[in-house]
Amino acid sequence: MADEEDQVSTETEQPNEAEAQLAEMRDRMLRALAETENLRRRAEREKAEISQYAIARFARDMLQIADNFGRALAACPKELREAADPQVKAVIDGVEATERQLLATLENYGVKIIDTTDAKFDPKFHQAIAEVPGEGRPPGTIVNVVQTGFLIGERLLRPAMVTVARADGGPTGVDTKA
Repeated sequence: MADEEDQVSTETEQPNEAEAQLAEMRDRMLRALAETENLRRRAEREKAEISQYAIARFARDMLQIADNFGRALAACPKELREAADPQVKAVIDGVEATERQLLATLENYGVKIIDTTDAKFDPKFHQAIAEVPGEGRPPGTIVNVVQTGFLIGERLLRPAMVTVARADGGPTGVDTKA
Protein backbone atom coordinates (compact mmCIF):
# COMPACT_ATOMS: atom_id res chain seq x y z
CA MET A 1 0.00 0.00 0.00
CA ALA A 2 2.89 2.30 0.63
CA ASP A 3 3.94 1.84 -2.97
CA GLU A 4 0.51 2.94 -4.18
CA GLU A 5 0.62 6.07 -1.97
CA ASP A 6 4.10 7.00 -3.28
CA GLN A 7 2.91 6.52 -6.85
CA VAL A 8 -0.17 8.72 -6.26
CA SER A 9 1.88 11.48 -4.64
CA THR A 10 4.46 11.33 -7.45
CA GLU A 11 1.69 11.58 -10.05
CA THR A 12 0.22 14.65 -8.34
CA GLU A 13 3.64 16.28 -7.93
CA GLN A 14 4.54 15.97 -11.61
CA PRO A 15 1.60 18.04 -12.92
CA ASN A 16 2.24 20.67 -10.24
CA GLU A 17 5.90 20.82 -11.22
CA ALA A 18 4.98 21.10 -14.90
CA GLU A 19 2.46 23.87 -14.14
CA ALA A 20 5.09 25.76 -12.14
CA GLN A 21 7.58 25.47 -14.99
CA LEU A 22 4.92 26.60 -17.45
CA ALA A 23 4.06 29.61 -15.27
CA GLU A 24 7.75 30.48 -14.96
CA MET A 25 8.26 30.22 -18.73
CA ARG A 26 5.16 32.33 -19.36
CA ASP A 27 6.47 34.96 -16.94
CA ARG A 28 9.89 34.95 -18.66
CA MET A 29 8.25 35.31 -22.07
CA LEU A 30 6.10 38.24 -20.95
CA ARG A 31 9.11 39.96 -19.42
CA ALA A 32 11.14 39.41 -22.61
CA LEU A 33 8.31 40.84 -24.71
CA ALA A 34 8.02 43.86 -22.44
CA GLU A 35 11.78 44.42 -22.56
CA THR A 36 11.77 44.15 -26.36
CA GLU A 37 8.95 46.69 -26.59
CA ASN A 38 10.83 49.07 -24.27
CA LEU A 39 13.98 48.71 -26.39
CA ARG A 40 11.99 49.44 -29.55
CA ARG A 41 10.46 52.57 -28.02
CA ARG A 42 13.84 53.76 -26.73
CA ALA A 43 15.43 53.19 -30.15
CA GLU A 44 12.64 55.18 -31.84
CA ARG A 45 13.05 58.02 -29.34
CA GLU A 46 16.84 58.06 -29.78
CA LYS A 47 16.48 58.00 -33.57
CA ALA A 48 14.13 61.00 -33.43
CA GLU A 49 16.52 62.89 -31.14
CA ILE A 50 19.51 62.10 -33.33
CA SER A 51 17.78 63.33 -36.45
CA GLN A 52 16.56 66.46 -34.66
CA TYR A 53 19.88 67.38 -33.08
CA ALA A 54 22.29 66.07 -35.74
CA ILE A 55 22.42 69.45 -37.41
CA ALA A 56 23.38 71.29 -34.21
CA ARG A 57 27.02 71.77 -35.19
CA PHE A 58 26.08 72.89 -38.70
CA ALA A 59 23.41 75.22 -37.31
CA ARG A 60 25.92 76.74 -34.87
CA ASP A 61 28.21 77.52 -37.82
CA MET A 62 25.31 79.06 -39.74
CA LEU A 63 24.56 81.33 -36.76
CA GLN A 64 27.92 83.00 -37.28
CA ILE A 65 26.85 83.86 -40.81
CA ALA A 66 23.53 85.22 -39.53
CA ASP A 67 25.47 87.32 -36.99
CA ASN A 68 27.58 88.78 -39.80
CA PHE A 69 24.47 89.71 -41.78
CA GLY A 70 23.08 91.43 -38.67
CA ARG A 71 26.31 93.32 -38.07
CA ALA A 72 26.45 94.41 -41.71
CA LEU A 73 22.92 95.77 -41.52
CA ALA A 74 23.54 97.46 -38.16
CA ALA A 75 26.59 99.23 -39.61
CA CYS A 76 24.34 101.18 -41.97
CA PRO A 77 21.87 103.32 -40.00
CA LYS A 78 18.38 103.91 -41.39
CA GLU A 79 19.13 107.56 -42.25
CA LEU A 80 22.07 106.53 -44.44
CA ARG A 81 20.02 103.81 -46.11
CA GLU A 82 17.32 106.27 -47.08
CA ALA A 83 19.87 108.78 -48.40
CA ALA A 84 21.82 106.14 -50.36
CA ASP A 85 21.62 105.82 -54.12
CA PRO A 86 19.36 103.09 -55.55
CA GLN A 87 22.18 100.60 -56.19
CA VAL A 88 23.35 100.71 -52.55
CA LYS A 89 19.71 100.39 -51.40
CA ALA A 90 19.35 97.31 -53.61
CA VAL A 91 22.44 95.72 -52.03
CA ILE A 92 21.14 96.45 -48.52
CA ASP A 93 17.73 95.05 -49.44
CA GLY A 94 19.47 91.93 -50.77
CA VAL A 95 21.43 91.50 -47.53
CA GLU A 96 18.20 91.88 -45.51
CA ALA A 97 16.40 89.34 -47.70
CA THR A 98 19.30 86.88 -47.40
CA GLU A 99 19.33 87.25 -43.61
CA ARG A 100 15.56 86.65 -43.43
CA GLN A 101 15.87 83.59 -45.68
CA LEU A 102 18.73 82.16 -43.62
CA LEU A 103 16.79 82.59 -40.36
CA ALA A 104 13.64 81.13 -41.92
CA THR A 105 15.59 78.10 -43.17
CA LEU A 106 17.11 77.56 -39.73
CA GLU A 107 13.64 77.77 -38.22
CA ASN A 108 12.40 75.13 -40.67
CA TYR A 109 15.01 72.80 -39.16
CA GLY A 110 13.96 73.50 -35.58
CA VAL A 111 16.35 76.37 -34.76
CA LYS A 112 14.47 79.14 -32.95
CA ILE A 113 15.50 82.53 -31.59
CA ILE A 114 15.35 82.84 -27.80
CA ASP A 115 12.78 85.52 -27.05
CA THR A 116 14.29 88.11 -24.71
CA THR A 117 11.59 90.76 -24.99
CA ASP A 118 10.97 92.15 -21.48
CA ALA A 119 12.44 88.96 -20.04
CA LYS A 120 14.06 88.27 -16.70
CA PHE A 121 17.56 86.88 -16.79
CA ASP A 122 17.54 83.08 -16.90
CA PRO A 123 20.95 81.38 -16.72
CA LYS A 124 19.56 78.43 -18.69
CA PHE A 125 19.09 80.64 -21.77
CA HIS A 126 21.11 83.81 -21.17
CA GLN A 127 24.72 84.71 -20.53
CA ALA A 128 25.09 87.98 -18.64
CA ILE A 129 28.07 89.98 -19.82
CA ALA A 130 27.44 93.07 -17.68
CA GLU A 131 25.16 94.64 -15.10
CA VAL A 132 24.02 98.13 -16.00
CA PRO A 133 21.82 100.74 -14.30
CA GLY A 134 18.22 99.57 -14.41
CA GLU A 135 16.74 102.94 -15.46
CA GLY A 136 13.46 102.03 -13.79
CA ARG A 137 13.53 98.36 -14.69
CA PRO A 138 13.46 95.73 -11.94
CA PRO A 139 16.81 94.15 -11.06
CA GLY A 140 17.55 91.05 -13.10
CA THR A 141 15.65 92.27 -16.15
CA ILE A 142 17.38 92.09 -19.53
CA VAL A 143 18.28 95.60 -20.69
CA ASN A 144 20.08 94.87 -23.96
CA VAL A 145 20.80 91.85 -26.14
CA VAL A 146 24.38 91.89 -27.37
CA GLN A 147 24.13 88.59 -29.26
CA THR A 148 20.93 86.70 -30.05
CA GLY A 149 20.53 83.25 -28.53
CA PHE A 150 19.07 80.19 -30.22
CA LEU A 151 17.41 76.88 -29.33
CA ILE A 152 17.35 73.75 -31.44
CA GLY A 153 14.24 71.86 -30.51
CA GLU A 154 14.16 72.25 -26.75
CA ARG A 155 17.94 72.31 -26.32
CA LEU A 156 20.13 75.38 -26.02
CA LEU A 157 22.18 75.90 -29.16
CA ARG A 158 23.72 79.23 -28.11
CA PRO A 159 22.86 81.40 -25.10
CA ALA A 160 21.76 84.99 -25.62
CA MET A 161 24.49 87.37 -24.47
CA VAL A 162 22.73 90.11 -22.51
CA THR A 163 23.21 93.04 -20.19
CA VAL A 164 21.12 92.88 -17.04
CA ALA A 165 19.61 95.64 -14.88
CA ARG A 166 21.15 95.87 -11.44
CA ALA A 167 19.53 97.24 -8.33
CA ASP A 168 19.85 101.03 -8.20
CA GLY A 169 22.72 102.03 -5.97
CA GLY A 170 24.40 98.66 -6.44
CA PRO A 171 28.08 98.28 -7.17
CA THR A 172 29.08 99.19 -10.71
CA GLY A 173 32.09 96.96 -10.89
CA VAL A 174 34.18 100.10 -11.42
CA ASP A 175 36.20 101.64 -8.58
CA THR A 176 34.96 105.26 -8.33
CA LYS A 177 37.17 106.15 -5.30
CA ALA A 178 40.39 106.42 -7.32
